[in-house]
Amino acid sequence: MAPAEVCVTRSLIDRHASATPDKVYAIFQDGTEWTYAGMQDLVRQTALGLQKLGVKQGDHVVSWLPNGPDALCVWFAINYLGAVYVPINTSYRGGILAHVVDNSDADLIVAHAGLAPRLADIDRAKLTKMVVLGGEVAPCADLEVHGADALAPAEGDLQPLEREIMPWDTQSIIYTSGTTGPSKGVLSSYLHAYTTGAVYSNLPGEDGEPLITSDDRYLLSLPLFHVGGTLPAHIMLAMGGSISIVDAFNTQTFWKTVKETRVTFAILLGVMAQFLAKQEPVPEEKDNPLRTVMLVPFDFDPTEFRARFDVQTITLFNMTEISCPLISPLNPTLLHSAGTPRAGVECRVVDENDCEVPVGEVGELIVRADCPWTMNHGYYKNKSATARAWRNGWFHTGDGFRKDAEGNFYFVDRMKDAIRRRGENISSFEVETEVLAHPSVQECAAVAVKSDVSEDEVMVVVAPAPDKTVDPKELVEFLIPRMAHFMVPRYVRIVDALPKTPTEKVQKVKLREEGVTEDTWDRDRAGVKVSREKLNA
Repeated sequence: MAPAEVCVTRSLIDRHASATPDKVYAIFQDGTEWTYAGMQDLVRQTALGLQKLGVKQGDHVVSWLPNGPDALCVWFAINYLGAVYVPINTSYRGGILAHVVDNSDADLIVAHAGLAPRLADIDRAKLTKMVVLGGEVAPCADLEVHGADALAPAEGDLQPLEREIMPWDTQSIIYTSGTTGPSKGVLSSYLHAYTTGAVYSNLPGEDGEPLITSDDRYLLSLPLFHVGGTLPAHIMLAMGGSISIVDAFNTQTFWKTVKETRVTFAILLGVMAQFLAKQEPVPEEKDNPLRTVMLVPFDFDPTEFRARFDVQTITLFNMTEISCPLISPLNPTLLHSAGTPRAGVECRVVDENDCEVPVGEVGELIVRADCPWTMNHGYYKNKSATARAWRNGWFHTGDGFRKDAEGNFYFVDRMKDAIRRRGENISSFEVETEVLAHPSVQECAAVAVKSDVSEDEVMVVVAPAPDKTVDPKELVEFLIPRMAHFMVPRYVRIVDALPKTPTEKVQKVKLREEGVTEDTWDRDRAGVKVSREKLNA
């Protein structure tokens, strides 16, 4: 088990500030830079402000801030006190906001001025105090409201910790997307976060050296209320490296950001990589320091991507609750594979009774680790969900996988997103992969809609690439020779952009609820026939 000095936030900040005080840890969108020593000063001052507001070791503190210096500093200051960082999605309002505020058990919230008014419309549960950053401070019902100066006290000394912060202490509660019910708060220890990042640093690069070192700079483009945002920040803090932090992924400015902030490593989720691949060439894409790109999922052949952008690629499988149990070799070639189990974890593909399915068959991926505290330790205040997820001593991911004879694991679909048509189980992921192969398609989501016969029909919702149009009939004709007859979509709906969460996940629930709209093209009504190929006996 990793000791506290290599995985606990407070220990890492103090150690690097002493060893490499002038080294840059973070560079922000406006060009502001934080050295390790400068960051330590800011974090300690903010921690003092939180302490004066009553925050103690073990308390839960809600952070409701967009990416930037405030969000990063508040997170680290909360952990510096040994308190628990509870970030919440900046899109939340109404019922879901009330749910996570209540679930958090927090007394204090640090909120952006543009978000704070939403609290007036909900039950604020145990909240009694709010610090407002980034704008004008306005009163909020029964809350004691403070401005930014509360986190920048001019004088005072930090009180000592009640006890040493340990690797198994809870570092954060990060809320899942809540696609199958109310959002669940994932309990993560410092060791959990460290282990997830250590997977990266232990991977060999092309020259045999570690894939990421303290000389690298990781592009943080996902929000800090999401593991995709907290992970790079914690990885590079643990390694004594650096991050470039932006408010969100942007196709048009990606290469400019990479070049200007000297990024060497980036993760591209979902269709981000294909957005870049379908973009017209820009000068910055050739002359830049980017060396390695993590592609998740691995759903298109990256040969041209690697050659065009002169990068090496890798892929893995992860979610908030686990710690990168599957990872590929450098420059993988097995399309759709998430790799093989890393050292220290076991992975199985099982049926509904947790019995392992035969090689090649689809089941649910379950995972367990050989070191305690290196994965989540439950869902906060949700014993039933914790018990379901951890039944039989394995964490159940809810993701459909299959395994080949060589031990490679292949992502098939979220179990809840699978489509059943005419007795066949269809992977929405596989349908989307073929649709995205069309040169005019920018993004796509495949969802099940109600059939007028039985089971489901397949609908794809498609957004065209810039300056392109998509003809539904032509798209279906493109797909017919590329997929099994039962997978070919009956319905095609064209939209400007797919609805997404702030973490760039497509909101399939919304698309399923909207169903077949008036502007949806119907293959059957258009007279386009798709039949099973008849074979001679």
